[in-house]
Amino acid sequence: MRNEGLGSWPARRARKTPHRTALIHGGTSVDYATLYDRTTRLAHALRERGVRRGDRIAYLGPNHPSFLETLFAAGTLGAVFVPLNTRLAGPEIAYQLADSGAKALVYGPSHAGLVAGLPGSTDVRTYLEVGSEYDDAVAGAVDEPIDEPVAADDTCLILYTSGTTGRPKGAMLTHANATWNAVNFLIDKDLHADERALVSAPLFHIAGLTVLTLPVLLKGGTCVLVEAFDPGGTLELIERHRITYMFGVPAMFEQVARHPRWAAADLSSLRMLSCGGAPVPTPLIEAYQTRGLTFLQGYGMTEALGVLFLDGEHSVSKAGSAGVPHFFSDVRVVGPDLGPVEPGENGEVLVRGPSVMRGYWGLPEETAASFADGWFRSGDAARVDEDGYVYIVDRIKDMIISGGENIYPAEIEDLLLAHPDIVECAVIGVPDDKWGEVPRAVVVPREGTTPDPDEILASLSGRLAKYKIPKSVVLADELPRTASGKLLKSRVRTRYGNSEGTA
Repeated sequence: MRNEGLGSWPARRARKTPHRTALIHGGTSVDYATLYDRTTRLAHALRERGVRRGDRIAYLGPNHPSFLETLFAAGTLGAVFVPLNTRLAGPEIAYQLADSGAKALVYGPSHAGLVAGLPGSTDVRTYLEVGSEYDDAVAGAVDEPIDEPVAADDTCLILYTSGTTGRPKGAMLTHANATWNAVNFLIDKDLHADERALVSAPLFHIAGLTVLTLPVLLKGGTCVLVEAFDPGGTLELIERHRITYMFGVPAMFEQVARHPRWAAADLSSLRMLSCGGAPVPTPLIEAYQTRGLTFLQGYGMTEALGVLFLDGEHSVSKAGSAGVPHFFSDVRVVGPDLGPVEPGENGEVLVRGPSVMRGYWGLPEETAASFADGWFRSGDAARVDEDGYVYIVDRIKDMIISGGENIYPAEIEDLLLAHPDIVECAVIGVPDDKWGEVPRAVVVPREGTTPDPDEILASLSGRLAKYKIPKSVVLADELPRTASGKLLKSRVRTRYGNSEGTA
């Protein structure tokens, strides 16, 4: 087998455990032999439609077996898989398709309307809708093995992450990046071959795909795919499928713990609860401990996948920490001169290891600026205690994390400044009981105008994903700036970051 990448996984797993269940979605179960057969046929179907080695194949839709079949089919052909965030608006999807140069798009029926408006704005020439069209294409293709040579260092995925300049950047992740990341999780989480993972976190994010699904499939376990998170449904699925492993952001686990069925639900099958996206509040840890459950916390990013891991043994004694580096990851916390800081001092997180991306798609200058002597510069600030445990304390790039979604203010600010009655603006994160934090827009109106906050927010509808649209607008006379005119975001947060949004 000349394929060293993810595309070979279904074949390798099918020859070891062909009849073991790989995926469950609704009332459908797919074993590893069937996953390999469908992946191979889909690869042939895409090749017949003109997809070749190195081409980009995009996917737009909720969690579904076709997502993983498309990922593995792309890897079989030596093509590059581009998963798209289902929460993005049409113009955002069009930008990522055009930027990646995707030639094929597989999409769910839930997004048929959005896709109908895309032709002509991108390079996509092959469209395949999940459902009867997709199934007919798979069933009508041959099942002959494809032995395309794919190297471990070939690009496997382009995952888009919002940039501080307002333009999303495509992180190029190789087959080796994804494989070594999965190995890190196999080692540090001690995954079992009979693992049954609940995948309600979206597969287009690194958490759902690389923290949960790929490690479990590499080990030969079962992934139960859910299209959307629901707290009551989560408890029901845990009981029905005897779930052993699940991932969520703190807001998801909080909703589950508040559900009326929480106290009576049978959670005896659960072995691991993995949490990321934000620090886990101590009361939430305690709520799960009363049910005999412990969180495994971690820290990662699109450009480096899993980076830090806090095991269950230290979840209370090191509460608030993101843990220590994964087995095959290295982390340094440095000062402005890139020299190490003393324990307890804040510095920037640098990451090095086999799961760190090769660079940003089509952005060589930004790629070069993101690395220092082979170390990826995360832009996140942290401190390290005397025992080597890392605490993420701030986000140097002003990123807002809302319910596990990364939001970069610059992208929102660019659109707000296009409003005819706004001359200046700043977007900050403010505390929110449900999502951890949400965006707030602080705007300076044009002289002689008093814009309606509701109208300002309505102007963003359809241009940004709903989770990026600020939940509140504050009108200000001016924004704090330095003598040179640089916006002082820290002062904006201090002045307008309270619950009332007042100075």
